[in-house]
Amino acid sequence: MTDTTTRPATDTVAAESMVDVRGLDVAFGSTTVLRGVDLRLDRGRTVGVVGESGSGKSTLAKVLVGTVKPAAGSATVDGVDLASAGRSALHTYRRRVQMIPQDPYSSLSPRRTVAQTLAEAIDPIRPKVTRHEERIAGWLGRVGLQPDMMHRYPHEFSGGQRQRIAIARGLVIDPNLVIADEITSALDVSVQAQILDLLADIKESLGLTMMFISHNLAVVQRVSDDVVVLYQGEVVESGPVEQIYADPQHWYTRRLLDADPGSPRFSLAG
Repeated sequence: MTDTTTRPATDTVAAESMVDVRGLDVAFGSTTVLRGVDLRLDRGRTVGVVGESGSGKSTLAKVLVGTVKPAAGSATVDGVDLASAGRSALHTYRRRVQMIPQDPYSSLSPRRTVAQTLAEAIDPIRPKVTRHEERIAGWLGRVGLQPDMMHRYPHEFSGGQRQRIAIARGLVIDPNLVIADEITSALDVSVQAQILDLLADIKESLGLTMMFISHNLAVVQRVSDDVVVLYQGEVVESGPVEQIYADPQHWYTRRLLDADPGSPRFSLAG
């Protein structure tokens, strides 16, 4: 069993929980991917989930969007117990939780314009662009794109612009929880910074509740209030971002920080 270091949040005022995960186990066949995971995310805050490839980050995200059932433990999101929720409840729930994917190009239909994609997100039953054009234009402007770009197709945009479209698609329906899964990993450093600044601005203005998944600790620090460190499917350290980065207690957290030239430890040393 891996030692776990968990530190209390600095805010002493009790907050309302959006995500409450307790003792979560997930297994695929004989392979246990997540083991005894505890995680809490309060409304209006962002938790960064960090770990190397294979640590279980994306599996945790799939549990929270309702596509993977836990083998044991509980995962309650926005009042819905995902372990016991039926098909109808999950269908309604998935409208309230939106995933922003790592690769927006593969998640955007090449046959649909941006306007058609966002209209379908707003109303899957009647996705008429003319009914939602004003809302679509407003969200494109909010993510830094020109409203008249709504009539273009995905191949007409750069990688950074496609990620902005994916952000707009995820947020256009005003979800209660946003899960961003490695959304800057395929972008160059300058575009990463722009996307992170955009997310920070939107989070501040809307009071978003967000889970930000990444292997990059410098990126996680930039957008998160709290950090959860996953190692081989277990939470080995968690707490407010300032404490974790200033004084990591677990050897794996220290290793991740020392291996990342963009981390505060390098900045302080240099």
